[in-house]
Amino acid sequence: MTLPLCRHCKAPLPRVFLDLGHAPPSNAYLAPERLNAPEMTFPLRLRVCESCWLVQTEDFTEADHLFDADYAYFSSTSKGWLDHAARYAAQMIARFGLGADSHVIEVASNDGYLLRNFVAAAVPCLGVEPTASTAAAAEALGIPVLREFFGEALGRRLADEGRTADLIAGNNVYAHVPDINDFTAGLAAALKPEGVITLEFPHLMRLVEFCQFDTVYHEHFSYLSALTVARIFGAAGLRIFDIEELPTHGGSLRVYGCHAGASHAETDGARAVLEEERRRGMDGAAFYTGFQARADAVKDGLLRFLMDAKRDGKTVAAYGAAAKGNTLLNYAGVKPDLLPFVCDAAPSKQGKLMPGSHIPILPPSVLNERRPDYVVILPWNIADEVKRQLADLAAQGTRFVTAVPEVRVG
Repeated sequence: MTLPLCRHCKAPLPRVFLDLGHAPPSNAYLAPERLNAPEMTFPLRLRVCESCWLVQTEDFTEADHLFDADYAYFSSTSKGWLDHAARYAAQMIARFGLGADSHVIEVASNDGYLLRNFVAAAVPCLGVEPTASTAAAAEALGIPVLREFFGEALGRRLADEGRTADLIAGNNVYAHVPDINDFTAGLAAALKPEGVITLEFPHLMRLVEFCQFDTVYHEHFSYLSALTVARIFGAAGLRIFDIEELPTHGGSLRVYGCHAGASHAETDGARAVLEEERRRGMDGAAFYTGFQARADAVKDGLLRFLMDAKRDGKTVAAYGAAAKGNTLLNYAGVKPDLLPFVCDAAPSKQGKLMPGSHIPILPPSVLNERRPDYVVILPWNIADEVKRQLADLAAQGTRFVTAVPEVRVG
């Protein structure tokens, strides 16, 4: 068999990091009338490059199968994420002196959750968002949006049109692009000589540390360390000058980049993260060994909990029809017999079925009507926020459950 090649450095990829079998795209929610139609599934397998240490999906579907007009993820659903975005905008405006003469570009601007803050501060901005439903929501807030995928061609076109940026933001998009080299070249092309790029992405170091295998899904092509991002940046004429560690998504990095010749000085924060990754061995094979067995233990723990609850006559529901939940449920083979329904606050998901498992998605009000004994919080990264929202249920005896990094009943 011919080995796949690394998406960044083109080296062969003999080392499998994680194999989750076959699954449908994690955001391919089903309308009930589509229940009897064929459902597409794709391999969900990760390999790690032993040259640049980029962890990546072995097989990937075409991007237009993943982010089509029906793509259901709206960033503004989470208040915690909105607060995070507001803090970011205020921090960037203050740190880099952004104002009426500046230009901010956000790649994968979604429903305007971030750029709305720059509009409110009278900082000119532009969103790039290929998904029609979320782009329309952003435009309704007065945010100009290009409904395109971002890459080198678009970056060069923006430069030719005199629309380069003082700040390019990309929150949870860098790991989602199939051609990471083309995307990075686009960032370089669209950036002013002293401009700044900030990219936020889940930190591979934390994914391994806390066994967050449920953050693996088809839309997430790369799993990133700062060491690997530094190499990818370097190949595009960019460099990292600062790194912040963030609590979002179970542990993320915010990487600050600039042109290699720009004046931004490297910070202690950047050096500390890179040194910590080296200390943990992220530039060596041992770090990437044994993850499959840990993921299997999480899967087995969830199944054991659900089967024990069913045996004991306890009622169980879930909260949060998130992509990570779909990965977990499909790998564990959970169906409605063990988990009858999932509640979600996003109207775009309500009334649909979870991909693969076909578990119905209902509005959160159903939890108060049925008062289950347990609620499994699938998006564990916002578990505290969900518990506050569902405090009335807890007062009536419902207990909350998370499955990653192990089953915990609170």
